[in-house]
Amino acid sequence: MSRIVYVNGEFLPEDAACLSVFDRSVLFADAVYEVTAVVDGGMVDFDAHQQRLCRSLAELGIDFDPRAAGLLELHRELIRRNALNEGLVYLQVSRGVADRSFLQPTTCHPSVVLFTQTQSLLETAAAGTGLRVITQPDLRWHRRDIKTTQLLYPSMMKTLAVEQGADDVWMVEGGTVTEGSSSNAHIIRADGALVTRPTSPDILHGITRAAVLDYSRETGAAVIERPFTVAEAQQAREAFITSATAFVTPVVAVDGVAIGDGRPGPATHRIRSHYIQRSRERLQY
Repeated sequence: MSRIVYVNGEFLPEDAACLSVFDRSVLFADAVYEVTAVVDGGMVDFDAHQQRLCRSLAELGIDFDPRAAGLLELHRELIRRNALNEGLVYLQVSRGVADRSFLQPTTCHPSVVLFTQTQSLLETAAAGTGLRVITQPDLRWHRRDIKTTQLLYPSMMKTLAVEQGADDVWMVEGGTVTEGSSSNAHIIRADGALVTRPTSPDILHGITRAAVLDYSRETGAAVIERPFTVAEAQQAREAFITSATAFVTPVVAVDGVAIGDGRPGPATHRIRSHYIQRSRERLQY
């Protein structure tokens, strides 16, 4: 059965859902997006995703009020119509439709798209085996804190990693790791401290990242927000990524060098379990 997709005020079968070829998202990637995980039919960290959406919209000057648009109800309705129990809701807001021009228009109306995607989040192969990553130069623009749809370079780098027999990429700039193709990067030192890059325009301010750091501090774990090198990652006791749909997923090798004993470690397992437990306690229906 076809999914139901929301496009600019209408719920439509997916094969009938479309955007204008003149939409700024099509021509310039002039759009922002959010992905909200769905577990047991409820949304994970919905409010935090909406706060980040507001920030991204403001940074690009897209005049759109998520609250006035009733995005919470739209998410709920889409989950209901697609009987989604586990997976994600993708939301995209573009500047809208206008004749092609590098000058941003001021009179068009934002385009809004939402769709669901069924996906296993709680039980995944990667959580059990871990990810092998390679490193590549980070050649993206320097406003990675804005969650735009211009994702070509990360997509190219993830594809390159898979072609080389790995699972994903960690991008490197100035000698230190920035982030993965669609995730934040973390290591656990020999002394048990969790090290991750601080928020700045260099990385996306991950919602899962923030929750994991908060939950880790609650358990008394040492959290250090600073950049780390590839060599530090290779010498770490454990490593992992965080994202809205990967949750907390172990990394077991970087550029062919095993992390620890080359298997997912106990600390990462505890962090993942704690994150899932706390997220389930706070689901929004």
